[in-house]
Amino acid sequence: MLQNKTRRPLTARIIRVILSFMYLDPYYLVLVVPTIFLSLWAQFTVKSAFSKYSRIRCSRGITGAGAAQILMDANDISNVRIEPVAGSLTDHYDPAHRVLRLSEQVYDKPSIAAVGVAAHETGHAIQHARGYGPLGLRSTLVPVANIGSTIGPWLALGGIVMSFQPLLTIGIILFAGAVAFYLITLPVEFNASSRALAILEENQVLDSRELAGVKKVLSAAAMTYVASALTAVMSLLRLILLARRRR
Repeated sequence: MLQNKTRRPLTARIIRVILSFMYLDPYYLVLVVPTIFLSLWAQFTVKSAFSKYSRIRCSRGITGAGAAQILMDANDISNVRIEPVAGSLTDHYDPAHRVLRLSEQVYDKPSIAAVGVAAHETGHAIQHARGYGPLGLRSTLVPVANIGSTIGPWLALGGIVMSFQPLLTIGIILFAGAVAFYLITLPVEFNASSRALAILEENQVLDSRELAGVKKVLSAAAMTYVASALTAVMSLLRLILLARRRR
């Protein structure tokens, strides 16, 4: 009990110092805070675009699931299931189980937004079927990204606070792995959208006006990935600069 009592003030002090580094240091304010605002703006934009084009029905009455099936048929993909999933904007392609999961607002809705989102996620299924390298690399980096983004910054900041170089180095390396994941995500997402748009146009799934709406939805979504990558890069740069300043 005595040891616990003596450790608590030290632990609280370390936590306070770490929090001060996280929220008050100049590097955080100059490098990270602007990217956070950019991320918030990007999220607002994609939700606004999705909401707008969710209210506009496709002239051919094609649902999100129907559009996904058209794109897969056009690429001779027959081993991917299309399933509904609960939630809003929870659409994703699961390469491990070869399942395309579409949210409630996409799966059976014949809107421009639904077709656009479904087409984009189908783009990932096409990437998988074609052996698109960056997609495989991103899948490999998922465990590294989860660990690096969760504990990497904390280890690095702890190393700075305690002046313990090995801990600082490990934290930065781990977080660098997470940053690599965010960066490799960019070409994967852009390529999925470009594949989807090309097939939608070739198969005349949408007319030119509707296709323009899909492009706006996908462009807004792309900005969220750009903002996330930029936030990760600036956060890593901040940790490196803090480490150099401590030295």
